[in-house]
Amino acid sequence: MEKKKYFVNIGTQEISQIEVGNNKDFTIHATDEEVFQLREKLTEMYDSDMVSFWRAHVPFVQYHNDESNDEYDDGIKKVFQMIHDLGDESTMEHIESMGVLDQGGKM
Repeated sequence: MEKKKYFVNIGTQEISQIEVGNNKDFTIHATDEEVFQLREKLTEMYDSDMVSFWRAHVPFVQYHNDESNDEYDDGIKKVFQMIHDLGDESTMEHIESMGVLDQGGKM
């Protein structure tokens, strides 16, 4: 399959072939299937974030005992790993400099 260039913004969960505004946090080269998989990971991360938001309104559930927070953290690591794997040189270097992945660019 042919890989195409995409611009990814994790904060807005945007994946676009068109560079517009602030959507160029990361640049990747991916097939349609890989973009679909990345979209699924972003959606899972969003869903966990929403559950965490509502959990935050329940004072007796502590943050460190909240499964949805763990799911969000795991999800964002998977997103960064996939963006790293698909990214151009600049994207890979940037993610590695953030320290969100284990050494060698792997989780």
